[in-house]
Amino acid sequence: YELRYKIRPGISGWAQVNYPQVLSIKDAENTLGYDIYYLRNFSIWLDLIITFKTMKMVLLPKNN
Repeated sequence: YELRYKIRPGISGWAQVNYPQVLSIKDAENTLGYDIYYLRNFSIWLDLIITFKTMKMVLLPKNN
């Protein structure tokens, strides 16, 4: 988790657009993996993908 705290939080993130619900300890471990992936592959392109995926989630929510 120390690595996760090295970057400022934003409105959305790689973990949130790829793994939206954290319901268990295993889910938390998976989202940590997404966060570490983002930190290791940080780029403007990845930020643009996150932005578009966030917009899609907000504008076109899945029916539950």
